[in-house]
Amino acid sequence: MSRNASRSRHAARAATVALAAAACVATLTGPAGAIVNGRTATERYPFMASIPMTAPEAGLDDGVCGAALIHPRWVLTAAHCVDTSLVRPDGVVRIGSDKRTSGGTVRGIQRTVTHPGYTLGAAAGANQDDLALVRLDRAAPQRPIPIAARAGAPGTPTRLLGFGTTADTTDVTKAVFAKRLQELDTRIGDVNECAPGRAGLSRLCTVSPVPGAMACVGDSGGPQIQHGRGGRWELVGTTSGDGDTDPTCSTGPGLYTNVPAYADWIRATLRAYGD
Repeated sequence: MSRNASRSRHAARAATVALAAAACVATLTGPAGAIVNGRTATERYPFMASIPMTAPEAGLDDGVCGAALIHPRWVLTAAHCVDTSLVRPDGVVRIGSDKRTSGGTVRGIQRTVTHPGYTLGAAAGANQDDLALVRLDRAAPQRPIPIAARAGAPGTPTRLLGFGTTADTTDVTKAVFAKRLQELDTRIGDVNECAPGRAGLSRLCTVSPVPGAMACVGDSGGPQIQHGRGGRWELVGTTSGDGDTDPTCSTGPGLYTNVPAYADWIRATLRAYGD
């Protein structure tokens, strides 16, 4: 396969995932779009953010990635959501709205900082170090979500959030992006529940107890959350991609970047830019 053909294949796949939910995960019907077979959000998530974008080469002119507000001036998303060789962010972030295209607080993007180890499809088809920090041009008034000290053990209940496609498709031109924020209750899976080489210390295998449900195109970068002390939501994962080798989002587990594993890099980056 030529280098250009290989890059085109990766670009098409990444655009599908980047416009999925966790960022390389697609889930629909009913790993990321507007979460396939999820439900309309049952509570307010002031930290939930969305990054509108396009992917002209993939035929997408109204795409989205998810993100989470972790500091008044910073949101955390998937690196492939700001990879300009794959997608074109519109230059703004919407924070704290349960609607994809209205409400909440809109801030401009001042800068993006991608993890230096980010590589597309590096490990057994999984993205490596698939995280990016986006600095807002002004502080947002919403309350940020704290990063968990650690992700829970396998079996720990979690929840996925996203505006991704609700139709299970890897063709972005057929994606049906949710108008309202969707959620899906999941659990942290064992490494062996994902395809060999995909999950590990830096990538969480995420399993839905509901058949045919998972994040999908457009959910990428969105948060995976778990209850912390006092029942408050904490951030444990960011949508990154598929957990199995079947490109259909809803057939298998999702793959989420383990955010607590990158806490030192996140703190160092915020300090480097003056918070």
